[in-house]
Amino acid sequence: MTAGLQGQDNFAGLRLQHWRTEPRADGVLVLVFDRAGSPVNTFGQDVLIELDSLLERIAIDPPKGLVVRSGKDKGFIAGADIKEFQTFDEKGVVGDAISRGQRVFQRLAELPCPTVAAIHGFCMGGGTEIALACRYRVASNDASTRIGLPEVKLGIYPGWGGSVRLPRLVGAPAAFDLMLTGRSLSASAARGMGLVDKVVDPAQLIEAAATLALRGTQRPFKQRAMAWATNTLPARKLLAPMLAKQVARKARKEHYPAPFALISTWERAGGGIKSLLAAERKSVVKLASTPTARNLIRVFFLQERLKAQGGKEHRIQHVHVVGAGVMGGDIAAWSAYKGFEVTLADREQRFIDGALARAGELFAKKVKDEAKRPTVAARLRGDLEGDGVAKADLVIEAIIEKPEAKRDLYNAVEPRMKPDALLTTNTSSIPLTELREHIQRPAQFAGLHYFNPVALMPLVEIIRHDGMAPETEQRLAAFCKAIDKLPVPVAGTPGFLVNRVLFPYMLEAATAFAEGIPGPAIDKAAVKFGMPMGPIELIDTVGLDVAAGVGAELAPFLGLPIPASLSTPPEAGKRGKKDGQGLYKWENGKAVKPELPKDYQAPSDLEDRLLLPLLNEAVACLHDGVVSDADLLDAGVIFGTGFAPFRGGPIAHVRAVGPDKLVDRLKQLQQRYGDRFAPRPGWDNPALR
Repeated sequence: MTAGLQGQDNFAGLRLQHWRTEPRADGVLVLVFDRAGSPVNTFGQDVLIELDSLLERIAIDPPKGLVVRSGKDKGFIAGADIKEFQTFDEKGVVGDAISRGQRVFQRLAELPCPTVAAIHGFCMGGGTEIALACRYRVASNDASTRIGLPEVKLGIYPGWGGSVRLPRLVGAPAAFDLMLTGRSLSASAARGMGLVDKVVDPAQLIEAAATLALRGTQRPFKQRAMAWATNTLPARKLLAPMLAKQVARKARKEHYPAPFALISTWERAGGGIKSLLAAERKSVVKLASTPTARNLIRVFFLQERLKAQGGKEHRIQHVHVVGAGVMGGDIAAWSAYKGFEVTLADREQRFIDGALARAGELFAKKVKDEAKRPTVAARLRGDLEGDGVAKADLVIEAIIEKPEAKRDLYNAVEPRMKPDALLTTNTSSIPLTELREHIQRPAQFAGLHYFNPVALMPLVEIIRHDGMAPETEQRLAAFCKAIDKLPVPVAGTPGFLVNRVLFPYMLEAATAFAEGIPGPAIDKAAVKFGMPMGPIELIDTVGLDVAAGVGAELAPFLGLPIPASLSTPPEAGKRGKKDGQGLYKWENGKAVKPELPKDYQAPSDLEDRLLLPLLNEAVACLHDGVVSDADLLDAGVIFGTGFAPFRGGPIAHVRAVGPDKLVDRLKQLQQRYGDRFAPRPGWDNPALR
């Protein structure tokens, strides 16, 4: 059989579920990946076994060229099947799964004919690794095409040859920038890096791939030289310490070992492809069994669960935001950026103007195509008179944290709203039972609590009350999904979930600060535990005024004393980051922290003082039914506060350390510092064990 006529006969006897072959008249064979029973392509072991058999046959009678493409409408390949990977970890057979992937992709790399990956849509992890095993890569110029290796976010790194092939293709600096951050690239950025050989319109993708297979291409000399030079032994010895130093600025080795292991393996490994793959496999298998990887994979599934809560039926086109302060203005800007028509009201035009100026900065940062910015900006309009209320499908109130002010606003706004429109509040702590008094349609009233900064924080709490309709929650969850936020439904009790858990932590930090423990020492202890920033810096970032408002609402409910710094509103011009002065001085958006004396020793119980109140309140929230289960609690606190993801969330951390040990430590602190450390109800919950 000639290569030009190669067809299904070559694959007789193979029972193909996930792959099909499409021979072309020009002698190129197109291999189509279409995973059975799945809306997206992921690599399960059955998929790899089937591919291995196919490649074995292809190697015996090779076509003139081989093109690998997706059979799905959206996306090339999402990567490995993470759920399956998790079960392999539980069974202790991760090594087998890594070996198979490496072996199959190496078989593809060794085919005696040119091979091309035709990439359209998302191409992540194992998808990028199979593309790297091909000789060439073509990508569509569609906005949905994104190429990346995000494994570091799961506590591992590319283990099917990706960490070996990428540095040798694009050079070590570019390769490590991609692998250490886990970020994804557009097709044009991938082309500029040398990861992709050609970018074409989606309609031309397969033709371009087939042509490339038949004619080949020569990569620019500069790219080839960089790829060779940066992988020599002297270059590895020079670059590896620099890369490790960069990573150490953002992550501690004991918290996130994967990026350090990736750099170390690359630095030390030498020899041919077999030796390099063996070093990669050994390192990744070791990482897969670490608590960090297990917790980060759990966090991935928690994120998927939150995403799944929102369907598509939000029936919202027009959003009206009342309150053009930092939160209201940023909520309005984000909604417009995500495609909604938005009107923004406030009592004075100057507040609206400030919010619109900030929105312009967001659009300039997020909308890379300057030609599209005016269209995005036009979706957000100032509305001093509040005329947008009558057209809105969703009204979001984001005014001062005073129940009477909010109730007065609802009385004025609600009669003007459309019959099926939803009324929501962005309150950060006020119970909804206090706010719903006099509301005409409580079934369509809810809390929609965003976190600051809106553009960066992924979580939105959907605050329930007993008069709210289930449909209201469903529509709001779908809206959150449409604006790329993660919704978590919580009870409408004071502080809801995130602020209730965070408040005792911030309060204890402020108390320690008032006692004379330096702010930088307090922050250092929290960051060492794994928090994204220290609590003193966090108080300044949130704003002393906001913290005082939350304190007034939550402290009586939780029975906690408040230090002077949070018991009264701050002096004018000293509210924190937004004023340039708070507990710290702020310059260019960064806290100016005084240096600690070289011989300064922080109290040995400082970490416990800060973190145990947070864990104590998390346990109480679970006990009180603020969220429906422990997984939702962990998800809410991780995505709402940045709580150390590598620890898996507060409840996962309680399980890991042991609830009895933590109760003992709380009781020790209670004896030393008072009843604010008394164990809260719920430590006997079976969910903690």
